[in-house]
Amino acid sequence: MANIEFSREQKTLLVAQIQKYFDQELDQEIGDFDAEFLLDFFSEKVGGYYYNQGLHDARALLDDKLDTITESFYELEKVTDFN
Repeated sequence: MANIEFSREQKTLLVAQIQKYFDQELDQEIGDFDAEFLLDFFSEKVGGYYYNQGLHDARALLDDKLDTITESFYELEKVTDFN
């Protein structure tokens, strides 16, 4: 798996959200550098778990949709002497 990377805009937004969390929930101020470092740490150490879960969820959704499509084909079948 490739490293999880965010655009500059995404990273700026995520850093601001981390800072807001620290301020509101922990009553601590955290600077841009520290918040970005924390984001990078979690992206590297925990991001793979979220990424894999996303893949698992997407695969389950696709399997469900393919089952529905397959069922639709059977519903379209005509009765013949070969059935």
